[in-house]
Parts: sequence; C-alpha cells; structure tokens
Amino acid sequence: MLRFRILFFMMLFSLVALAQEAKLTAKVSKNKLGVNQRLRIEFSINKQGGDHFTPPSFANFKVVGGPSQSVSQSWINGKVSFSQSYTYIIQPKRKGELTIGAATIEIGGKTIKSDPIKVIVLDAVELPKNPNDPDYIAQQNIHLVAEVSKSRPYVGEGIYVEYRLYVSENISVYDTNVTEAPQYNGFWNQDIKINGFPVKMGKYNGEDYRYIVLQKALLIPTKTGKLEIDPMKMDIVIGVPTGRADFFGNVITRNIRREFASPKKVIRPKSLPLENKPENFTGAVGDFNFAVTLSKDILKANESSQIKVGVTGKGNLKLFELPEVTTPAELEKYQPERKEKVSVSSSGISGTVSDLYTVVPQYKGKYKIPNVTFSYFNPKEEKYYTLSSEDLYVDVIEGKNLITNTSKADNSLQKQTVKLTGKNFRYIQTKTVFKPINNEDFFKSNGYYLLLFLPLIAIPVGIFIAKQNKARSNDVVGNRLRKAEKLAKKYLSEAKKQLGNKEAFYEALERALHNYLKAKLGIETADISKEKITQILQDKNVDNATNKQFIDVLKSSDFARYTPITSTEMEAELERAKEVIIQLDKQL
Repeated sequence: MLRFRILFFMMLFSLVALAQEAKLTAKVSKNKLGVNQRLRIEFSINKQGGDHFTPPSFANFKVVGGPSQSVSQSWINGKVSFSQSYTYIIQPKRKGELTIGAATIEIGGKTIKSDPIKVIVLDAVELPKNPNDPDYIAQQNIHLVAEVSKSRPYVGEGIYVEYRLYVSENISVYDTNVTEAPQYNGFWNQDIKINGFPVKMGKYNGEDYRYIVLQKALLIPTKTGKLEIDPMKMDIVIGVPTGRADFFGNVITRNIRREFASPKKVIRPKSLPLENKPENFTGAVGDFNFAVTLSKDILKANESSQIKVGVTGKGNLKLFELPEVTTPAELEKYQPERKEKVSVSSSGISGTVSDLYTVVPQYKGKYKIPNVTFSYFNPKEEKYYTLSSEDLYVDVIEGKNLITNTSKADNSLQKQTVKLTGKNFRYIQTKTVFKPINNEDFFKSNGYYLLLFLPLIAIPVGIFIAKQNKARSNDVVGNRLRKAEKLAKKYLSEAKKQLGNKEAFYEALERALHNYLKAKLGIETADISKEKITQILQDKNVDNATNKQFIDVLKSSDFARYTPITSTEMEAELERAKEVIIQLDKQL
C-alpha cells in the first residue's frame, strides 16, 4: 500500500511537470563588464524531457569554463517546479555592445529557443591580485545608493530621496548600522515612514540584486544654487565566500565589517519665473483649490461666527502664508487659528491648511466681507494661477442700531431740544453731617500690639534673609550651575513633553540643542555640519570632552530615529542633553 502511494505521487509529480509549458531562459551575472572580466551565463529549462541542448556559438567570447549541469525539483504547497540548467563562464574578446545568441533544446519533438542577450563591454578594469579577497568581493557585491526623483526642481517643488542597499545573491548581510545620517542643508525635509524593511528584487547597473529601502525623505528646496545632499554612511557585517569548501562541500564564508557610503547628490533648484508672477503670490507651489466659507451668515449682536480660509491640494502646504480676510469695522475680527491636516508621502505633501477667523458683530445690520484672492505656481504646467473667493454677507438681525452722524450741506450743527429722562439731573446737597466711625479705642488693641512688635520680629528675619542672599550671591559656581540648569530645562521642555513619541521627541531634542547654540553664539547652526559646529566650539575654548559629548547627542538624535527606542532610553538621552547644555553654559 505504501509503495503504491509513493508510486502514485511520483507519477502525479511527473504529469504536472510535463503539463507545464516548456521555456528556455538565459540569464547573465552582469550586463556591463570590462574587457578583461568574466561573466557567468546560465540556460535553464523548466520542463523534464529536454534533449540535445545546443549552446550559442559565443561569437566574440571565449569559453573559460563549462558547461556545468544541475537539476532541481520541488513541490511546495501543491505546486511543482522543475529546473535543469547549463552554465558557462565566458570572457569577451573585444569592447562594444556584444550579443550572446540563442541556445536551443529539443522537448517532445519541438525545438525551444532562448532569447538573445546583449552585454556592454567597456575598457579593461583593475583586477585584484586575489579574486577571493573578501574586501574586493564585498565592494563588488554591495552598493549603498541614493536615488533622487528630480535633480532640477523649482524652488518650493517637492522631490524625494531614497536610500537603497543593494546586495547580490553571492553574499550574506548579518548586521547593519547607520554611522552618519544624511544632511539636507537648503531643504525643508520630512522623513517618509517606511513600513518594515521588505526585501525586493531589482537591477543595479543592469545586474540582478536584492535590495531594501533604508530611508526615504521628502525634500523641498528653499533656495536656488548648488545644493548638496551629504552621503549616508553605514557599517555592515558581511559574510563573503572564501573560495574554499568544507568536508561536506559547503562553501566556507568569512565575516568582515566594512564601511559603505552613498554617493553625494547635487540638486540645482530653479528660481520661479518672474513673468506673469501675481503681486499677491506668497510662495505656494503645487496644485491647489481655494475656498473662503462662513459658518453662520445670520446671527445676533455679540454672537460669533467663523470665517474659514482654506487651501486644499498637493504641494508645499506648510511653506506659504494664506491670504488675510478683510472685514468691516463693525465686525470685530480676532487673530486666526491655523489648522493643518496633511500627509507626507513620496509624491509630496497633500491635504488641507486653513486659517479660522472668529468675528463678532456689534450692531444690527447687513455687512459685506469682500472676496479674497490666492495665487500659486504649478510646476508641471509651469504657470501661475490666481483663484478668487466670492463675496460673503453677514446679516445681524438683532442688536443695537448703528448710529451715523448726518449733516447738512453747509455742515452746520442742528440744535435739539433737551429731554429729561429718569434721573439725569438730580438735587445736589449743600450741607454735611459728621458721624463717628466707631467708638473703639485703638490704643492697647490687638492691632496696636501687632504693629508695635512687628518691627522687632522683622529685623532678625531680615538679617537672616540678607545673610542667605549674600552667601548665595558669593557662590559664583552655584549660581552658574543653577542658571545653567534653568536654561537647560527651558530649552528641553518641549522634548520632555514628547517623551514616548520617538519621532517628535528626537526632533524636539535636536531643535533644542541647535536653538541653544543659536541663542548663545548668535549663529544659525541647523544648516551647518557637525564638523563645523565642533570647530566653532573649539574656537570658543570648549574642552574636547564637552565638545564630543554635544556632537554625540546630536548624532544619537539622528540615528535613534531608525532604531527601536524605549521610553527609558529617551529619558536617559534627555538627561544627557541637559548635562551637556549645563557643561557648555559653564564654559561659554
């Protein structure tokens, strides 16, 4: 019975494999190579029964090794797969765009062909003395790449940068650590959230690689000129094959740690055109809709209504001012409240921003709120657009009447008869009668003794307080420490509120450190590198230990955004930042 079942499954496996459509595919290890390099080409057939395999002629190539054959079969979740491959190692004989012809194989009386493959052969490259050198293998098989969606955007136009780590199938990656995060000087930037780090398949320089997206950010240039995006740097532990095998034939690998850096990217933003630029343009770049609405248009005096000025669409929603609403003097208008409901993705910022004005009428009547205009630049169409709202009307149905002064053509005043109403004019008394306030004698009362002995008690208390203040004033070190602690708490208060929220906490922490230096040194440090900050602090005679501690806290704020962090670690980082501000304040 058992033998029958085994035989049944083997027959079923063979029938399913035979039912597949036969296909012969060709795959090369690289599409670009030097004239002195070699490449591997593999021909695979996905169906059993293949016979009389004929390789291409390999014109313009020298066959260095092969063919080597391999067969694999698998049955996973009821799906059968079969593969039989023929592998060759070849080397080009000349430079240029060379074509590897089609291979053929016969199956069931039919001849199956593979597709031709083109490879580009360049000048000879420098080869290592030892092709199995782990550093050389790592360099050839791992690439840290920064990809930018657009290198010539307009000022205010959103682009994105994506950092990818490409790894070939020949090696393994065991650990990664970002040692230096990229800097985006000259850009408004916002990190784009990545859900996990899924491994994807893609091509790099024409070759097949596995890759993961490490970081993605939306960038909006705020000025023209040559803007550089500094590299991302990483330490990676790699398992590379040594070219040797163990007793069982398994490839022996060696783990090495190597630093990789993405290439520096240069962005050259274009200035917005001056031609047809509206006078009320405030920097909005994108594609927007504009509306001004009123929450209530019929109300009573002293009853409030809200005017909403809103812009909806996709673009630099956080980087421009909304137009201001003008109201009649009879409508009391308060400062607007900004509302934002936006999301950030690789395609840009989208959502709605609005200003809410509260208005309160004082008098009965009907009032007009004039229309408002809003202008923006569309980078895709390279045109300015101006949108206008409609006039709004507020009808106040209850309240005091508005008193207006009327005059004749000669501006002469008209006399009116004085009317007596109520108690407008009352009798003025001409005599006064004095009465004693009270009959109690202040002498020997409780208040009398309290005032008598109060100076005697206040004198020693005052002397004691004066001595304490004098001692406190003489304590120069203590005063500086207390002042520094107070200053540190002031700058770090926002970060303390964000404990538990990783992204917001580290943004507030980094902003606090930059704001402290800005207030203390009178310079903007958010747009300069950490090396420049180190040099500035050295010029201010800050000792190396404190200088290094300050830079370490800044680096930790960058790195912690990409690693899991607990609330306890955030609290420790907050105390560390507080201590470094105190130490800096003592020396500055």
